[in-house]
Amino acid sequence: MDKLFVKFVVPAVLFLFGIVSILLLTVSIHEMREPPQYMYGVVLDAGSSHTALYIYRWPADKLNGTGVVTQHSECHVKGGGISSYAGQQGAAAHSLEACLKQAMRDIPPDRHHRTPVYLGATAGMRLLKITNPDKASQILQEVKQKIKSFPFNFRGAVILSGQEEGVYGWVTVNYLLENFIKYGYVGRWLNSGRKTVGALDLGGASTQITFETPETVENELNSMTMRLYGQEYSLYTHSYLCYGKEEALHQILAYLVESQGNISKVYHPCYPSDFTDVFKLEQVFDSPCTVSKRPKPYNPHSWIRVQGTGDYQSCVGNTSNIFSFQFCPFSQCSFNGVFQPNISGGFMVREKNLITSTQLEEATKAVCNMTIEEMTKKAPDLKKYLKDYCAVAVYIQVLMLRGYNFDESSFQNVAFQKKAGEASVGWALGYILSVSSLLPEEPAGIRKGLCPAAWLGLLILLTILLIATFCYMALVIRRKRSDDVVS
Repeated sequence: MDKLFVKFVVPAVLFLFGIVSILLLTVSIHEMREPPQYMYGVVLDAGSSHTALYIYRWPADKLNGTGVVTQHSECHVKGGGISSYAGQQGAAAHSLEACLKQAMRDIPPDRHHRTPVYLGATAGMRLLKITNPDKASQILQEVKQKIKSFPFNFRGAVILSGQEEGVYGWVTVNYLLENFIKYGYVGRWLNSGRKTVGALDLGGASTQITFETPETVENELNSMTMRLYGQEYSLYTHSYLCYGKEEALHQILAYLVESQGNISKVYHPCYPSDFTDVFKLEQVFDSPCTVSKRPKPYNPHSWIRVQGTGDYQSCVGNTSNIFSFQFCPFSQCSFNGVFQPNISGGFMVREKNLITSTQLEEATKAVCNMTIEEMTKKAPDLKKYLKDYCAVAVYIQVLMLRGYNFDESSFQNVAFQKKAGEASVGWALGYILSVSSLLPEEPAGIRKGLCPAAWLGLLILLTILLIATFCYMALVIRRKRSDDVVS
């Protein structure tokens, strides 16, 4: 019986296995795409008052040529903006080290060499470039060398134009609101079909307004076209250098000094009535935004005493005087002779919601009528900012209602926000979205696989082969032992 099993059954099983294995070779093999890896990008937003580093990531395969980007992490650089280090060799570059080291920790090591890094400087460096182009170039060169010393793919350090900053801010806002694409119930990203909203940025040295418009833009410098996720958008955009919050406050104070004709003491209607402070003239007049209002003779180290009066109406009147509403070479303007089409739709402002949109004037009056003591009781942690609350509120009111021509109805559609979801509202995300369309995609990994039925058949045949092999080996051992006993 044993000889019969060895002679006929085992060869038959092995023959059957060989035939079926040959048949399995004819089974079609399917190619399966592996989930894409993540690509990373780093943007340093070198603003007028501080620098922030943002890390973004997106799947290596894109949607209609543009990455579906999310904010991975962020790091805020200690100290002022890079323009504040003018004349301090290496200081601006050194300030970036801690955040660049954090980027190395936050991005997987195997992706470091593939991660593009961009630095974009905004209004602070634009002003420095006007006043001292050599110092501006030196700072940019130093930060370039610092970023290059890290194992990333450095793509450049540039001073953005105001229009670029405004447009990239608009891209960020509408991306975060899912006005370009949204994740559908079908389990993939789809064009949302929604209308876009406008974007306003109240920075430290400049302010930008950008929105989609069907109207003809009479000044081609204010017109820009963007293509994202297969759609094209016609935009109006303008950046007002010197009309960010910090420079606007300097302009108001410079106007008060000029109009009152006193360089030793000035009365400030936007400061609380029980507040007094002192400044050096250089703190107000060493900016290109106020240089034309310098008193004569001018000593930058002279001190000036500022006494608050807490007068809302006078604050509005004096703040309005830093804007020019008289001259307009186009069919319609915002201020300072700049063309602007009609406002339409919603807007998002990158700013903390200090005042409500529905009670703008009432809220501003209430702030301007408060003493510094009353403010301190309500917000003790913000003491160093409280003196400017009335001035900033009035500046926003004049800028929005008279400058940008919002009315009571359109202002209801304005949202004040610093973040949307987990991402910061600013130009950096819009920038990486735009440049991601220029970055090459990584090919998805491909694996070959059998259909489930063929795979199951192969498993069964392998199991039969193993069992047959085990039985054959057991039989051989048994026969050998029997022969040893006989001998």
